[in-house]
Amino acid sequence: MFEPQHFPASVAGEAVETAETLEVHYPWDGSLAGTVSVAGPAQLESAISAALDPANEPLDRYARHAILRRAAALLAERRDEFAALITREAGLAAHEAKYETGRSSDVLEFAAIEALKDDGQVFSCDISPQGKARKIITTRMPLSLAAAITPFNHPLNQVAHKLAPAIAAGTPVILKPSEKTPLTALKFVGLLHEAGLPGWMLSAFVGPLDSVVTPLIRDPRVELVSFTGSVEIGKAISREAGYKKLCLELGGNSPLIVLDDADLDLAVKLACEGSFRNSGQRCTAVKRILVQRGILDAFTERFVERAKTYLAGDPEDPATKVGTVIDEAAAEVLERRVRDAESLGARVLFGGGRRGALMEPTVLADVPRDAEVVDCESFGPLAPILPIEDLDDAISYYNSGRFGLSSGIVTNDLSLALRACKELKCGTTNVNEVPGYRIESSPFGGIKDSGLGIKEGVIEAMKFMSHVKTFSLPW
Repeated sequence: MFEPQHFPASVAGEAVETAETLEVHYPWDGSLAGTVSVAGPAQLESAISAALDPANEPLDRYARHAILRRAAALLAERRDEFAALITREAGLAAHEAKYETGRSSDVLEFAAIEALKDDGQVFSCDISPQGKARKIITTRMPLSLAAAITPFNHPLNQVAHKLAPAIAAGTPVILKPSEKTPLTALKFVGLLHEAGLPGWMLSAFVGPLDSVVTPLIRDPRVELVSFTGSVEIGKAISREAGYKKLCLELGGNSPLIVLDDADLDLAVKLACEGSFRNSGQRCTAVKRILVQRGILDAFTERFVERAKTYLAGDPEDPATKVGTVIDEAAAEVLERRVRDAESLGARVLFGGGRRGALMEPTVLADVPRDAEVVDCESFGPLAPILPIEDLDDAISYYNSGRFGLSSGIVTNDLSLALRACKELKCGTTNVNEVPGYRIESSPFGGIKDSGLGIKEGVIEAMKFMSHVKTFSLPW
């Protein structure tokens, strides 16, 4: 039996109760999942002052490594309790929540490894007539303070991707998790402190936009703002932040391109996993399935049959493969887009129904390219199938859009696969795999409206969470 949990604000490692409390509800039935204390300007200033206190003793590389390793071990031990909390606050199916905890353990492990690696370079200065007998040496130094703002769709893994690289780099962080899913984030912050992370290196809380979030973003003492979320909020942050580092990981409208020579069984499997996993609430989820006309009918028939195996229902039921989306309002948007597509001539081949925050896995055919369901990022388990003439048609269609995050192509023709990798204007192209495939240490991010700044992934994020210091000496 799940018991709602309360989490105070975490200010420099201290639990702080405040006068205001935010309730978080289970999307499946509206029951209380937990509560959090809402921070104000006083807690924000305390967090910033603690992080910048000159008396703080910086952590050496091995200390950072050891903390991250201990945190990974603790998270592995508590996988089930973290997964249960993710399901309760986000509505993700239980098996998806357990998968997310495993990925988050990987983030911690990879960051622990990177914390031990030397990150400097040596340049000899006597390699030109203008040079001298000197050596130039570089090393990476932590930032003074970073702000991390995370979304609801991965309540643990997105938080881990912000915090673990910062810890590995030695950079203090203030975390503002989504108000829709703050419980797992605050629980994870407690685990990091338990693993030995000094209080001053990490604070976490939710708070009002005008008195906490915007001042955090604007504060000149914050050297970096790292945000994952919607395009609109990302662009607002870029306007508010001023002269500082920005890492903005925003939306996506990723296609899975299926060409005539594709392995149909593989294509159908990838299309289902890409469309329905995590209830379709991933920026790299398959949002459009672009199928060459020669195999359109055969693909569609097989795809519908496989989609029927994706049971939607109570996220806590082990048999459920697709849980809810984040709330009923989000499900209503998806339902409206399906109905709008139907009005433009699209056909619902499977699903299409909604019950509260549960949107059924839905397969659509004959979808016009200008329908809202494919023109915008539809954040849910919708699978629109669109015919394409050939790879040129798919590339032209995708590149004309505002997003540039990821893509996947299913083909056995290496030359076509290479063309897709070169010509699709996006951050990632995966061959015979879903658009979102990656490991936690590999670079991740997009172009155009999908993102701004350096990519994420443990290694790239560590670079962004630090700066290069160059010095030279006679040699």
